[in-house]
Amino acid sequence: MSKLLKLGKNTAFDKLTWQRRTAVIRLFEGKTLKEISQEVRCHINTVENWKSMPEFQKAQNEYSIYALSNLLPDAISELSKLIKSGKSEMVRLQAVQTVMKHANLLSDNSTPELDKAKARKASAEADIAEWKRNELTGDNSNRESTTLVDDIGGTSDDDH
Repeated sequence: MSKLLKLGKNTAFDKLTWQRRTAVIRLFEGKTLKEISQEVRCHINTVENWKSMPEFQKAQNEYSIYALSNLLPDAISELSKLIKSGKSEMVRLQAVQTVMKHANLLSDNSTPELDKAKARKASAEADIAEWKRNELTGDNSNRESTTLVDDIGGTSDDDH
């Protein structure tokens, strides 16, 4: 987990001019470049140029971490309320999934059915790999005929 940064002396944000600090904050708030350029009294292209500067980008990252860290306790509290007393089952489920995803306990596209299918696929691939190894080493020679079924339903017979 990254260390939360407190804005203050010796940060990239602190080293910016008041105009650039204001631009960082307003960009975080979702203001347009036109709105920002008017507020800080500079040309819109100037703000666009600031955005490409490494020290400005670092200051943006610092400010984002600072601003979001202040909201984190409220966000967790709201998610907890939704999990416990959301108005619908779907709202409660989405809150649980959000918490689990951010705790790295659930992938973005994971469902119980998908997880079972992935496990079946991995097991089948392991069986096929073992069969191929046995074919190469001759360990399948004393066994009965083996039939492999492909993904589209056709069959392939082993001719030993």
